[in-house]
Amino acid sequence: MPAARRAAAPDASGRPVTYTISDLAREFALTTRAIRFYEDCGLVAPHRNGRARVYGERERVRIRLILRGKRLGLALSEIGELLDMYEIGRNEQAQLSRFVTLLADRRARLLQQKEDIDIVLAEIDGIERECRRRLKEEPAAEPAAGGRPGTADGGRPDAARDGARGARRLSRG
Repeated sequence: MPAARRAAAPDASGRPVTYTISDLAREFALTTRAIRFYEDCGLVAPHRNGRARVYGERERVRIRLILRGKRLGLALSEIGELLDMYEIGRNEQAQLSRFVTLLADRRARLLQQKEDIDIVLAEIDGIERECRRRLKEEPAAEPAAGGRPGTADGGRPDAARDGARGARRLSRG
């Protein structure tokens, strides 16, 4: 039976269902390296059978929770703190309270980022409008006598000379 469909209950022989690192990597669309990284961070702790890692339902659930926390933008240290809280005391109230605090912090950071993005987008809109206005106003430069197209002095490109001047005008508003 595929790993994604295995039950948490013991199999027919009474042994708990176990997973290989490859089973979990496939189920969660992760690399085995990512799962080993979570192990290095102390977020999962598989049993060892010789050199092979043997994962139980506990590690499977923890990986699911790690991925959920990452989707929410939590740091691995924050995810680990929540997981450890549950393991130590099985105190759901403390865990939920800490989770609410982490979510509020994350929301505040996201709202600040959204505000910063809105400011940058407004600035881009203003610069783009100014550039389009200037494109409509200024006729295309004619090449100087004997010069190459795109140069006013026969050798120095207009953009090189006028680019800095134009950028200074735009930055002044």
